[in-house]
Amino acid sequence: MQNSRPRTFIGWLSSNLHSFLNKENHNLMRKTHALGFVAVITITAGAYLSAVGQTLSKNDREAGRIMLHNIKDSIKKNYYDPNFHGVNLDETFKTGDAKISQATSNGQVFGIIAEAVRSLNDSHTNFIPPPHALRVNYDWQIQMIGDHCYITAVKPGTDAETKGLKPGDILHVIDGYKLTLENFELFNYLYNFLQPKADLSVVVQSPGDQPRRVDFHATASQGKKALDLLSDTGGDYFDLVRESQDHDRVYEHRLKGFGQDLYIWKMPEFNLSLGQVNELMGKANNYKSLIIDVRGNRGGYVDTLLQVIGNLFDHDVRIGDRKKRKETKPMIAKTRGHDIFSGQLIVLVDNGSASAAELLARVVQIEKRGTVIGDRSAGAVMEAKRYPFELGEGNVTFYSASITDADVVMTDGASLEHVGVTPDKVMLPTGADLREQSDPVLAYAASLAVVKMEPKVAGALFPIRWKLQP
Repeated sequence: MQNSRPRTFIGWLSSNLHSFLNKENHNLMRKTHALGFVAVITITAGAYLSAVGQTLSKNDREAGRIMLHNIKDSIKKNYYDPNFHGVNLDETFKTGDAKISQATSNGQVFGIIAEAVRSLNDSHTNFIPPPHALRVNYDWQIQMIGDHCYITAVKPGTDAETKGLKPGDILHVIDGYKLTLENFELFNYLYNFLQPKADLSVVVQSPGDQPRRVDFHATASQGKKALDLLSDTGGDYFDLVRESQDHDRVYEHRLKGFGQDLYIWKMPEFNLSLGQVNELMGKANNYKSLIIDVRGNRGGYVDTLLQVIGNLFDHDVRIGDRKKRKETKPMIAKTRGHDIFSGQLIVLVDNGSASAAELLARVVQIEKRGTVIGDRSAGAVMEAKRYPFELGEGNVTFYSASITDADVVMTDGASLEHVGVTPDKVMLPTGADLREQSDPVLAYAASLAVVKMEPKVAGALFPIRWKLQP
């Protein structure tokens, strides 16, 4: 949860560079205002450090120790639970320091820091290492559905497609790493943040077939180690802007209306302004039923969540209590009154629904406002704040930590962390559904709103948008 502006441009740049390069973030946060001042600076993606796979130098090792201790101090100061869930933080990080003495690469150092931070077993408390110069897109979308990991989409024209990977394939193993419901988030963290890999070896199984091994090359590009944001041409700055715009295109909020019966809101993130939420919900008022599809929605801003809920109830709703280190405060969504949507409400969730998406679904259940359909959600519900750090002078290396500053305890007395939301109706797509790009879950939800829709038609309503570049 971000409550204040960074005090320096360096701090702003550190935070926003990570936002540009690490868009896949599911923290529940407060919205803040970005600084408007631009200063002369060269920013570096790990310039102070040698490449991840290279031999560790003395400076690299010392840089790793500085990162480790800075993050430990920040956790001790800011983590919501002063007892750290019973973890002996000093001993855990002391062990990490000793392991850094034996590390042989920056990849190992980052893994050691991550291991120490993740000892808290907190979905929103993580080490975010310096951005990698190697930018990787894996050219697929994968997701836990029930107890199995499925490939849900494969980017056309890629090596992954050429080697025969298809939607609907069960993804059993990646590089010897067996994927389960318990370790799926750790896998994502390792491969997307800590050590991205361009070459993968996987074991997959198509519907009705035997498991097979597939080796493929992901789309990768070598980025610059140093970015000059004030060059005469503005090239590096505009590259970052284009990347952010590409993210916004891929994760655009999409809407479909059917007569006066049904409005479908495909909500990828809780990132809209309060005015944008009100405008969208105003359009929904023209329909009898509303489906809010938060499948794959990893969360976002608290303010957006509160505004969405305030547009669904004719009274103020107490979502729960924010349990912080020194105080507990209620989380309340204030109603918009006569401007609310009062029709039939359906919320779609899956294992990719996290944080704010889970809170929305659970509030709808507790308040008996609508129906939740799909798969059990991620169980990743905390409020966190990102703390940026900088290392070196001139050529500066940026890294950060996401640190939980509040647990959210629902009005039924339970926390959703590591539990998730169990839908009112559990409904999962099969491998065959994924292969045919059918969406039986959305089709069933539409039928509740008296809109007949074939699963294949439902699957075509919101086509997948791929990133244009790594």
